[in-house]
Amino acid sequence: QVQLVESGGGLVQPGGSLRLSCKASGFALENYSIGWFRQAPGKEREGVSCISSLSGNTDFLDSVRGRFTISGDNAKNTVYLQMNSLKPEDTAVYYCARLISFGFWDYDYWGQGTQVTVSS
Repeated sequence: QVQLVESGGGLVQPGGSLRLSCKASGFALENYSIGWFRQAPGKEREGVSCISSLSGNTDFLDSVRGRFTISGDNAKNTVYLQMNSLKPEDTAVYYCARLISFGFWDYDYWGQGTQVTVSS
């Protein structure tokens, strides 16, 4: 069955970096697009970044553009979110999800999430 498992979250100081991982099983990444979402307490979930593992096309939330990088390793069936120059506003639970198609934020499967806390 389709599963997505996030890892790599933690506590980091402002300006620091983290790399999140999304391990997929039950399907091949190269056939789908994967998105990263985040949700802070009391706030709506928002799309952060997405990638087409086949084409390599990517997109980013404006507030993270230039700071975050999304990439995939098809051999490991894993998508990564490299998060640099982190800000307190980036604090949230981060989720990965299998998107219906690249360029849209609708998804059919998603993981349990990993906590990212940015605090001085």
